[in-house]
Amino acid sequence: MHGTIELDGISKAYREPVIDHLDLSVDGGVFALLGPNGAGKTTLVSILTTLVRPDQGRARLGGIDVVGDPQGARRRFAATGQETTLDDLLTGRENLIMLGRLLGLGRASALRADELLEQFDLALAGRRTVSTYSGGMRRRLDLAATLISQPEVLFLDEPTTGLDPVSRRRVWDDVRELAGSGSTVFLTTQTLDEAEALADRIAVLRDGRIVADGTAEELTASIGGHRLVLSDREGREVRDIDIDGSAASVRHALAQLPESEQDLQVALRSPTLDDAFVAFTQSSQEVAA
Repeated sequence: MHGTIELDGISKAYREPVIDHLDLSVDGGVFALLGPNGAGKTTLVSILTTLVRPDQGRARLGGIDVVGDPQGARRRFAATGQETTLDDLLTGRENLIMLGRLLGLGRASALRADELLEQFDLALAGRRTVSTYSGGMRRRLDLAATLISQPEVLFLDEPTTGLDPVSRRRVWDDVRELAGSGSTVFLTTQTLDEAEALADRIAVLRDGRIVADGTAEELTASIGGHRLVLSDREGREVRDIDIDGSAASVRHALAQLPESEQDLQVALRSPTLDDAFVAFTQSSQEVAA
């Protein structure tokens, strides 16, 4: 049961339903939750992290009921949001030691701090005040801080917001390492390439319900949408043709081209995670329009 997240029939409403009889099970690796604004992502994470009480259903972390035993559940997880919670006036090492002592590690706090600084390649910067850190270094130190208590489940909310591309990829490497070490990582993000790069499994939340669940490849394959794109010599798209993605369908489409389009440039466009996200998060009214 270690590191397992389980939701059974979870519901929460604020006048209108926000989470609607949701079932979910996550056990190990990196799990990414996607959804448009207002889909219920924040409410769901707040329930799992004991900040919000569900109206119905049951949520468990490592077998611990988050409502029945919130203190026990809190010992199972750590969480980091978009903003760091570091003290700029302390060094990186002092921040980690202080947090370790607050969590009851006592004299072991210093040893744990040094281990984490080494793990996140911050050993040389550990004796500098956090006010001198770059955005990427602050985010890595914030991740290190969440691991002081060696949690079974780690909740990450938009972990690379505001970072430059190099820093983003470094944080991605850190997240992969965390998952590889045995922690279950629950990631919420609006950045689809981040989900595709990190997640072993992706779920899409819409109107408080899971509307898609699988790997990035499974989600994109499920919507179809392969197209043969015809462009002129200047690269301007003339039109596209629906195909099933097979070689036979490509040959058939090319054979049906009128003579006026024989000289056009041809490219195969496969569906992306962006396409899948749009398809899964469209409302029924939008689909019908």
